[in-house]
Amino acid sequence: MRIYLLGAAPVVVLAMLAACGETATPEKGNAAAAASEYERGPHGGRMLRSGPFALEITIFEDGVDPELRVYAYRDDKPVKPTEVALAIELGRLGGRIDRFSFTRQHDFLRGSGVVAEPHSFDVRVTASEGGRNHKWAYQSYEGRTVIAPEAAKAGGVKVEAAGPATVSDLIDMGGRIEITPEGKADVRARLPGLIMSLNGKLGQQVRRGQVLARVESSHSLQIYTVPAPISGTIVEKNVNVGDTTGDRALFVIADPTKLHAEFFVYPRDAERVRVGQPVSLKSVSGEARFQAEVEAVLPTADVASQTMLAHVHLPPVASREFRPGMGVEGSFAVSQANVPLAVRTKAIQRFRDFEVVFAKVGNTYEVRMLEIGRRTPEWTEVLGGLAPGEIYVIDGAFLIRADIEKSGASHDH
Repeated sequence: MRIYLLGAAPVVVLAMLAACGETATPEKGNAAAAASEYERGPHGGRMLRSGPFALEITIFEDGVDPELRVYAYRDDKPVKPTEVALAIELGRLGGRIDRFSFTRQHDFLRGSGVVAEPHSFDVRVTASEGGRNHKWAYQSYEGRTVIAPEAAKAGGVKVEAAGPATVSDLIDMGGRIEITPEGKADVRARLPGLIMSLNGKLGQQVRRGQVLARVESSHSLQIYTVPAPISGTIVEKNVNVGDTTGDRALFVIADPTKLHAEFFVYPRDAERVRVGQPVSLKSVSGEARFQAEVEAVLPTADVASQTMLAHVHLPPVASREFRPGMGVEGSFAVSQANVPLAVRTKAIQRFRDFEVVFAKVGNTYEVRMLEIGRRTPEWTEVLGGLAPGEIYVIDGAFLIRADIEKSGASHDH
């Protein structure tokens, strides 16, 4: 498979300007149309002409990293590579310039290094043959577009600089929200007797010490009061006036602000889940989210499922969104590492066969093909393809991709 440089000005223009010793640089608006207009050579590459002399430039990547391969012609007949001196500069968005010298190999000139992705650059070519010097320049863009600031703002485009981050190794588990043992209490009569009155109703909020019942003792026939042992909400009412007390609780009170999430940890993960580890919680619907940490891992396993129970503490404020009995999903950060370069996972898009982000320089946006390491819902480690400090799109990347696809700034194979 070969990839060829795109975006040339029409061949006639290149030939005329090159013959006059000038540089051919097409206007931006002509780039998409020019991509289909430039002359192709016998190897499918771009032809650059200067009088009777011509070069055919290709990027070859069949079983090798992308490399420049250039074929020379005079009067449309092959010229030996030993008769040509060649240099090519690829100017990247942001100011970086990749320079390539060439060595003779078989019937072509081979570039000295890898042509890194994206294959998007301003190309400058200088060649010498037969005592004559030749120069060409053209644009070869892919995955690049220009968007005005007003349009980017209206499209919700936001950017930030790529840099270090803490990336976690995550284990995802399902669980449920429960009231903690300390947040639940039975209201019981101290002595057996007849219930004379009840002051509590199902769903009623009560405070600690509030009288909920009066009972006539079967032994002394004296009436004593039954107070609430904790503050909370009455979630169970098991007796009525006229009933006699027994082993059952008169009421059950629960404090809905004292919550934890219970997760069943399978044996394969049991050795990795530890007290103090951070956990990202979200409801099954995905609407409620909260950050918490593991408060306890019970040491005994369930006989039937062989799972252990992990408790994740929730502060009182979490009760606004998480309710007892709700299902919950948790991502346990079982290990963490500080990495020198990461991007926000939500910024990553698909472009051709790559995972990419869109770098921003001025009002210009361009793909950056990423070599990816560890990934979490928030951060993804970057091993290559993006420079530290480079500005990239974190929100609105879909708008950038759509604009690039519409412009036709694609990779030509």
